[in-house]
Amino acid sequence: MSGLDADAGEAEARLTETRSFPPPAAFAAQANVDASVYGIAAQDPIAFWERAAERLDWEQRWHTAHTWEPPRPTPGEHGEPGGLSVPQATWFAGGRLNVAVNCVDRHVAAGRGEKVALHFEGEPGDRESVTYAELQRRVAQAANGLLALGIEPGDRVLVYLPVLVETVVIALACARIGAVHSLVFGGFSADAVRFRLEDTRAKLLVTSDGQHRRGKQVEVKSAADEAAAGLPHLEHVLVVRRTGQDVPWTAGRDRWWHDAIDTQPDVHEPEAFDAEHPLFIIYTSGTTGKPKGLVHTSGGYLAHASWAHWAHFDAKPEDVHWCTADLAWVTAHTYEIYGPLSNGLTQVIYEGTPDAPCRERHLEIIERYGVTVYYTAPTLIRTFMTWFGDALPSGHDLSSIRLLGTVGEAINPEAWIWFRRNFGRDETPVVDTWWQSETGAAMVAPLPGVTTLKPGSATVALPGIDMAVVDEAGDPVAPGRSGTLVARRPWPGMARTVWGDPERYRDSYWATYAGRGEHCGYYVAGDGATVDADGCIWILGRLDDVVNVSGHRLSTIEIESSLVADPGVGEAGVTGVFDPITGQAVAAIVTAGAGTGAGEGGAHEPGFDELRSRVAHDIGPIAKPKIIVRVPELPKTRSGKILRRLLAQLWQGDTLGDTTSLQNPWAVDGVRAAIELARQSEASAKETT
Repeated sequence: MSGLDADAGEAEARLTETRSFPPPAAFAAQANVDASVYGIAAQDPIAFWERAAERLDWEQRWHTAHTWEPPRPTPGEHGEPGGLSVPQATWFAGGRLNVAVNCVDRHVAAGRGEKVALHFEGEPGDRESVTYAELQRRVAQAANGLLALGIEPGDRVLVYLPVLVETVVIALACARIGAVHSLVFGGFSADAVRFRLEDTRAKLLVTSDGQHRRGKQVEVKSAADEAAAGLPHLEHVLVVRRTGQDVPWTAGRDRWWHDAIDTQPDVHEPEAFDAEHPLFIIYTSGTTGKPKGLVHTSGGYLAHASWAHWAHFDAKPEDVHWCTADLAWVTAHTYEIYGPLSNGLTQVIYEGTPDAPCRERHLEIIERYGVTVYYTAPTLIRTFMTWFGDALPSGHDLSSIRLLGTVGEAINPEAWIWFRRNFGRDETPVVDTWWQSETGAAMVAPLPGVTTLKPGSATVALPGIDMAVVDEAGDPVAPGRSGTLVARRPWPGMARTVWGDPERYRDSYWATYAGRGEHCGYYVAGDGATVDADGCIWILGRLDDVVNVSGHRLSTIEIESSLVADPGVGEAGVTGVFDPITGQAVAAIVTAGAGTGAGEGGAHEPGFDELRSRVAHDIGPIAKPKIIVRVPELPKTRSGKILRRLLAQLWQGDTLGDTTSLQNPWAVDGVRAAIELARQSEASAKETT
């Protein structure tokens, strides 16, 4: 894994990866899909998605499988330039179904009511296993409770909860009665929650008295009250008693879950809703800009989510599936609620952090429940690497795992290899998935019984999905060249709009390549990518994360992967910072690897010149970091993405936006202090010289 891609030239310096892993024969023999699925889907994509939709239970079949109105030029007024129309897609129009019935009731009706749907593990160690029959009763009670609170189809319900059984129940109950849910991470600030309440004009906020976080009971209700204060459209606040803390209370508005929900009848007659009926609103996150509320609908989303989960995770009835994402993240919507439950699987949901009360907590949970499919983020894998080094602690039986998955950002090749070796016994497939809140479910991912895997690449688009890497004119780039990742054809799980702002939906995702291709418009993912000679897609990071050094556009992820390949580096965040000579310079903010500085047997801590030499060897001299700063921890979003732009802002001393919604907001102070120390050391060295 080294060297400059000579064919691409210096401006296309590329980290190369030559290792590959074909599907194990035994796995391929039992896989849900074979290679023929690609040809079938390519021949007639709409018919392919119709067959995927037929896996669901519909009360009324659709009359029109798909319609698409691309963004088109519109005439201006009074001689002014025109604009673009707002694109509109429908899938399975005229069809009617109930999403909750597809995720719960139909399994009970098929005689599988006693099968465990959810194994819940709380951070303090409390545990509960909920069967499909019990989940059906709880969802019915919650549906009746919502109706009693005046919630009707189309009303918005904001859910501000940690990972609890109640979080899954309230989401399914909203789906059951046609309300639109929007899940919010339980650690977000009151301002972040208030924005979502105001934007959706939610009638109900569901929260808790508190939550368990890193061994502490964190009171939450006060933040919920601050967010809810003075909003005339918000009629009720429903509170789950989780920690038993005394919390402020507003009479007439606030209701305890156990009073409003648990006392309701456990039978509810569901209603079917149109395929295009909104199911949920999920907000993009970040520290800059107004979050976008992406609207996902019922029929198209569930068809895509259910089929993708079944195909690329090779979902089996006996699987115990664990997606480690917080339930407020889109990954959990698709691969922790709707995908696995629609396919009738048993799942694990865990309330706490991976190191509470010890760093082996995930290993214990995998062993306890016999997890067969483990789906997590590259950031956690890299964290495990820094905690455990070359091998996992002994004493944990992970032999139940048959499939691994990653999500959140491109995974560094060395982290991929480490994950496969330590969690997968050097034999299980690793399904690296690329997708977004906007796409609904995976777009680029291997089929584990079909695809030859390449560490660091999500490989190829799923059947029925048309992805490409294009240049500024919209033409496909040559292998090895970087470009913009686009979808060239609509797909069922796509977000239909931005809540309350359809023009922003058009401008953010469709305007750049309006009019291009067979379908008169490409969806712009916002990521840069390249395609190798085998047609595999390699994500290079966000388009605005590319570092431009003297006109050479360098991928942050490739430089990070080179740095992380050194055992003395745990994680790396690479960003571009202002440079008066080259325009931008490469800055690398790194954490220490496992055992670094631990004495004999510990990992060697690489020096500045050593790391620069590694990058020069792996990619090319132009990619060498000018700045390397060691920090205790990198700031990340709740989905595990390293905030590279934030690192650049910290180095340049820019004013920061709201950082309270980060996974680890305290890391910002650690980076700031390390940068200041690095500047002082640099100044001292200059004075000495």
